[in-house]
Amino acid sequence: MHAPRQYSRRRFLRHSLAAAVGVTAPYFLPSGVLARHGRPGAGDRVTVGVIGCGGRGSFLAEHMPAEGRVVALCDCYDAQVEAAQRKSKNASWATYQDYRKMIDTENLDAVIVATTDQNRVLACVLACQAGLDIYAEKPLTLTVAEGQTLIRAVRKHNRVCQVGTHQRLMEPNRFAANLIRNGAIGKVHTVLARQYKPPKRYAGLPTEAIPDGLDWDLWSGPAPLHPYNHWLHLKMDRYQGWAQWRDYSGGDVTLHGAHAADQIQNALGKDHTGPVEIWPISDKPDAQVRMRYADGTVIRFERDFGVWWGAVFVGEDGKIEINRGRIASNPPDLIKDAPKTSGGDASPHMRDWLECIKTRKKPIADVQTGHHAVNLCHLINVCRETGRKLHWDPQKETFSDDEEANSLMDRPRRKGFELA
Repeated sequence: MHAPRQYSRRRFLRHSLAAAVGVTAPYFLPSGVLARHGRPGAGDRVTVGVIGCGGRGSFLAEHMPAEGRVVALCDCYDAQVEAAQRKSKNASWATYQDYRKMIDTENLDAVIVATTDQNRVLACVLACQAGLDIYAEKPLTLTVAEGQTLIRAVRKHNRVCQVGTHQRLMEPNRFAANLIRNGAIGKVHTVLARQYKPPKRYAGLPTEAIPDGLDWDLWSGPAPLHPYNHWLHLKMDRYQGWAQWRDYSGGDVTLHGAHAADQIQNALGKDHTGPVEIWPISDKPDAQVRMRYADGTVIRFERDFGVWWGAVFVGEDGKIEINRGRIASNPPDLIKDAPKTSGGDASPHMRDWLECIKTRKKPIADVQTGHHAVNLCHLINVCRETGRKLHWDPQKETFSDDEEANSLMDRPRRKGFELA
């Protein structure tokens, strides 16, 4: 499966990978991780490494379809790797604390990147440079600029990158999205979605001892290196502690809103574009936000009830609600032939990814599709931060005549964690 490599290619990748993350020790990339003329054939299993072994990463490792084979786990917190191994009862997986070493050492075809949000794009870019295909969990990015960088890397290195918005391949969701796109409720004029909460700005927390087995510097990645506190790191109630902080995440806007945004883009047939106007309804930090597409369709992120992972689509001739594996309509007969309600299984989504690794076709949630979807979430956060109406060019991906808003499309990155 793995063709021999020329030394010049190996040397180039070794030095570029080290330079990109500030690694000073020699990194010798084995032939299996470099871009190759051969690729997994129809009868081959795709060899996968998992980067990030929290709840989602360990779930995906444990439920890998038969077309793939997990061989290694990596997490900068040893306890996460150990918990994932215990849960799966698979002691044969190699384990690492630094994903760069896993990429260097293991003979991989692909990686699942289920890190914290601030670390995801750098891991994906380095995987691209090493010739690996990628399953990137959602939200895909922390900023608009990160998405632009990742798209360039995926296309330059000819990689398959599937974004983990797995609701796209849930049968009820696909059925309802097709109905909407094909005019079953007439022209859609309004989309009703949740008022997702924004992230918090870090203002200091008491310093605590770093847990044994945690590389806090690597975990923090490109974000500011704050003194350790468990509220920055561990799971609290129904949220990851880190997901509430702006340095690491887009808050609930990206944590849950990324699924809703993806369902909206998909059902409206807008995967290639985005809205042209965004405005807040008040000056509150968690203001309700509205968006308008060029065709006049308005999204209202205003509800404090109802659909959590989708939206209600209101057309001239009816309504359709899409949630995770569940749909509803008015009139009810619109969905009388719908598939049965399905759960949160990501296996079809992962099978699509594994098949595309072999065929080299674009997956159902290609990196550019995922980028445009999560941009809706980033636009909400930028709109709330500026507190005013914004005009967005979805092709150029810039705000018109708004220097402050454009400055919020990227973040400073800590030395050693720059994006190439």
